[in-house]
Parts: sequence; structure tokens; C-alpha cells
Amino acid sequence: MRLQLIPLLLAIIINVGIDALILAKLRKAVKPKWLQCSHLVFSALMLVLIIVAMALPRRSIDNDGLCAIMWMLFGYFSCYIPKYMALIACGVMWAVGKLRRKAVSGSGALAMAVAASTFAALWWGALFTRNEVEVKRVELEFANLPVQFDGYTIAHFADFHLGSYGSDTTFVATVVDSINSLSPQLIAFTGDLVNRQTDEAEPFVAVLSRLHAPDGVFSILGNHDYGDYMDWDSPEEREANNARLCALQREMGWKLLNNADTIISRDENSICIIGVENWGEPPFPKYGRLAQAHHALNDGDFKLLLSHNPRHWRGEVIPKSNIDLMLAGHTHAMQMEIRLPGLRLSPSAWRYEEWGGIYEEGNQKLYVNIGVGEVAIPMRLGATPEITLITLRRKK
Repeated sequence: MRLQLIPLLLAIIINVGIDALILAKLRKAVKPKWLQCSHLVFSALMLVLIIVAMALPRRSIDNDGLCAIMWMLFGYFSCYIPKYMALIACGVMWAVGKLRRKAVSGSGALAMAVAASTFAALWWGALFTRNEVEVKRVELEFANLPVQFDGYTIAHFADFHLGSYGSDTTFVATVVDSINSLSPQLIAFTGDLVNRQTDEAEPFVAVLSRLHAPDGVFSILGNHDYGDYMDWDSPEEREANNARLCALQREMGWKLLNNADTIISRDENSICIIGVENWGEPPFPKYGRLAQAHHALNDGDFKLLLSHNPRHWRGEVIPKSNIDLMLAGHTHAMQMEIRLPGLRLSPSAWRYEEWGGIYEEGNQKLYVNIGVGEVAIPMRLGATPEITLITLRRKK
């Protein structure tokens, strides 16, 4: 058992302080002792919960245990994040009162309303939004697209993280049925099939084998597909795990492009599909080899690249190639997104310049799918599981 002491101690210190502030407020505002006692008991239970969750060995525990940890962590933070928001609301009301030199009434009611709405939003994201598949339809124009491919459709999805569902195939089957119902000519999966190890994918092989498109289902590997989030007894065990994941995808009828390319033809014209392994960020290796995957990176052919990490686009694709369209995943929009007319907001933007949707640089385009699954926390707040139906158009 390995305790991650620094995050644990910080969480204890911060939340004990918050609970002490709330208890002080209760003593002033509420007379019944049982309410104060209830608050103390609940706070103690939450403290036990976070200690247990942080103490469990996440890198070596089995998948059911990992799912339990995810829900324990979510349960804990879904109770404390509303408290943070309530205290912020109280702080704002206090500041307003200081500016007006007059106490503002109703701060307690506002804090309760903010806390309740935050708690409800978090659990709505866990119980409902994470299972609501959204199909986004995008048309992209290219001057060099062969006329035979005008109207060509690609169903793009990413980041399944199958370990997050245990052995329950319900949601995965919904995604498969949704993709098949679009009747795409090609299906592209841009990485992160599992969380830590290949065993997570075993219960879903039959369901995922039902994906079908006339030109095939193409896939690549994401950062979670290499066993780097797991403790192995030997390098050989990790290599066997990784080989099994590749073999499973072949069994499902998927065409895994590990630094390789393939041609889709229509009459005498064609487009090139290129797939690279994960272009990792430190401390993870850059397995992707773009020059190995396709030698003629600046020829006149239409080229579609599958690459998990959107940072690969600016890091190598734009400087070294004229690849027309890159499809990526990886960001999940950090599983939180707010959509306003003409505006999308996500904490993912703090880390990734391109985190979700379509981006253009000159004649080159990138589409980042925010994924269908989740990792770390079993919740999607606004960032609905995404399937993208891309239609290629010849620019007139």
C-alpha cells in the first residue's frame, strides 16, 4: 500500500479548515446541537473516505478496485467543491458589504443555493451527461480533395477508457449503435481504448466488433494504451500486454495504424490515411514516427492523419508536412465545458491551445474530438460524449 502523502495532507488541511469555518457559522446561525454534530460526523466520514481512496494502490489494483476509487474520489470532491463555492459566494457578499459599508443580507441563503446547485450539477454530470452521446456534424472543404471523395463521410471518436465501465457493455453498445446508424464510409478511432491494461477491453470485444464501415475501422494508440499507468513485474509482461491490445483490435476487425499508412481508392483517385503512435508529453515517450508512417509528407495527395495528442499538430505536423486534415482526441475537454452562443469554455484551454472542435492554419485543419469516455472522475459536466460525423467537401 502506497500513501501519496503530500496530496493527502494538503486535502486534509484545506478541508479541515473549511469544515471548521462551516461549523463556526452553524454555531452562530443554528441552535439545534444535532445539526452541528451531524456536520462533524459527516466531515469525519469524508475524511476516512479520502484516506482510503488515496491509500489504495492505483497502479496495481484490479479494474473493479480502480472503478471504486474513481467513485470514492468523485463522491468526496462532490461534497467539498460545493463547500468551496459556498464560501466563495459568502466572500463575494462580504466584499460587497464592505464596499457599500453596509452588511448585505441573505448571504447564508445565497451560499446554500450555490452549494446545492453545484452539488446537483456534479451529480447530473455523473449520472446523466456522461451517458448522453452527442453526434456533431462537421463539413470541411479542401481544394485538393479528389472529386470522387466529395461528400465522403468519416465517423470520428476517441478516448473510450473502457476500464471506467467495468464489464457493463450498455454505454459502449450505445456508442457503437450510434456510429453505425450514421452509415459512415470510414470510422476513425484516435486512441485511449483502455485506462491501464488490455484486460479492461476483454468484456467489450464482441460489442466493438459490430462497428462497420465500407472502407474500414481505423485506429491508433493513445497514451493510456501502452501500460505506462500500471506497475508490471517485468518489461516482458508489459510488452505482452501491449501486444495483446494490438491483437484484440485486429480481432475486432479494426485496422491499427502503428506509424503506417493506407490508401482508399475511388476509380483512379485516392486519399491517404496515415496513423501514428502516441506523440507523448514528458514523462512519456514520443512513440509517434510521422516520417516513418508516410514518406512523402509534402506531396500533392490528400492526406488524413490520425494522431492522439493535438499538440502533435503544431509540434510536427504543420512544420514538417502539408497534411490536409488531422484527427485527434486526448483532451476530454477535461470533462467540463460551458457552451454559450459563439463561445465554448473549458479548463482544458489552460493546457491545450487546441482542445475541442475544428482549428485551421493556412490550408491545414485539425479536429479534436472530446471523447466518449472518462478517466479519473466518472463525470462529464457539459462536455457530452462526442461522435463526430465529418463530411469532406471539394472546395469550389
